[in-house]
Amino acid sequence: MRPVGQVYMFVRAPMIGAGKRRLAADIGDMAAWRFSRDTMRIVLRRIAGDPRWQTSLVVTPDRFAAAGRFWQLSMPRLSQGQGDLGQRMARALRRCPNQPAIIVGSDIPAVSTDHIAAAFEALRSHDLVFGPAADGGYWLVGARTPGRLGRLFKNVRWSSSHALEDTLAGLKPSRRVAYLEMLEDVDDGADYASAFL
Repeated sequence: MRPVGQVYMFVRAPMIGAGKRRLAADIGDMAAWRFSRDTMRIVLRRIAGDPRWQTSLVVTPDRFAAAGRFWQLSMPRLSQGQGDLGQRMARALRRCPNQPAIIVGSDIPAVSTDHIAAAFEALRSHDLVFGPAADGGYWLVGARTPGRLGRLFKNVRWSSSHALEDTLAGLKPSRRVAYLEMLEDVDDGADYASAFL
């Protein structure tokens, strides 16, 4: 079976006291670390094992892209590199300039292979696809031809309720955009409680 495209899973190496700072402030460093580690492993197994697409990890901090201690599955690992989230996402997508490519976060407990398949299906007739999050951001973004992104991620207020709105504002009016169902990412204690309690 020929893969339909590339999935880039953005991950942060799960270390105690690093990342998920808002979540850690609400539930503690150890609980936030366990959530990050366990959710990442579950989502990776779920998404990366599907032969319909190729999956690569895009890792931060960069030095852990080559280290194997966090990554139980054997798959390509790339570093996110420098810059804000938009610069890092654009860099990853442009690695596949003429092939459909998707970025998905590793902190979305409900994301499934059905969501990824739906995103690739949407890219058959749309230029871009977004998986909106309830907080105003998005848990997935994909492009049919990533080499033609233009200024997609410029002037976006990341980690805010305006992230999706700002991203869409940077699009040319001719771009055809599809949306997947809204899912929750887990950024703080309230998100954690609604996802797991």
